[in-house]
Amino acid sequence: MTTHLIVNSYGHKQVRRDNMEDYQLLIDLHKGGDRQGPGGDAETKMAIDMSMVDRVAPLKIADIGCGTGASTLCLAQQLNAQITAVDFLSDFLEVLESKADRAGLSGKISPLSCSMDNLPFGDGEFDVIWSEGAIYNIGFEKGVTDWNRYLKVGGILVVSEITWITASRPSELQKHWEGEYPGIDVASSKIGVLEKNGYSPIGYFVLPEHCWLDNYYRPMQNRFKSFLNRNSNSEEARAIVEAENREIELYEKYKTHYSYGVYVAKKLDRHNKPNAAGL
Repeated sequence: MTTHLIVNSYGHKQVRRDNMEDYQLLIDLHKGGDRQGPGGDAETKMAIDMSMVDRVAPLKIADIGCGTGASTLCLAQQLNAQITAVDFLSDFLEVLESKADRAGLSGKISPLSCSMDNLPFGDGEFDVIWSEGAIYNIGFEKGVTDWNRYLKVGGILVVSEITWITASRPSELQKHWEGEYPGIDVASSKIGVLEKNGYSPIGYFVLPEHCWLDNYYRPMQNRFKSFLNRNSNSEEARAIVEAENREIELYEKYKTHYSYGVYVAKKLDRHNKPNAAGL
């Protein structure tokens, strides 16, 4: 059977939903990981610092596309916050709940299983919207536009997004990512999208190599053997491992050309327009 792969909301590969056997295999592979995409606790803390949110004040946060909760747990540890942890995969949320319980953080985290393009939130409900490695499930511009209304005026948006970090790149790499995610672009274009859609950019940084290799790819590779054993070394399971290995090889070959960019921005008051003097 041929495995048809698309990029999903966690920064890893996922089969199309009409192939449920492979879909369950991917959940099986990735739910055992601390992360379902590149990232790191140090980088989450860096984004918190860059956002300049008050660490003591009570905050209401939505962590959208949280996976098994690496960012959620870090936010809960660092901030005085009530966090709604959103993911459409209940399997991942169950892992998060278990981790939160062991860490004594259950009282700060409320899991919510739903799609990020159909969120049940009210206008101005959150002080912070956070989304690491997930927004391209619906596209960067659609995500930042749709989610804007859930933020209070002056609220903070933090998202990481696959980003070109060079002005040009090899044709093999260009072709790959244009096929997987046509929305990939340079940081200046992404910042322009934020400016156009009701935000004032605060800062931006690029995830370093260890966020990909040490924190995501190597732990996943270490799970391949047990994953194949659990699934009787089936053709479908082997196809998933082969696809993941191809993605890893691509990153190792071309890592100087792309990464995740972390974008931090503040919601503007669109009704507070400048007067004739520009004030």
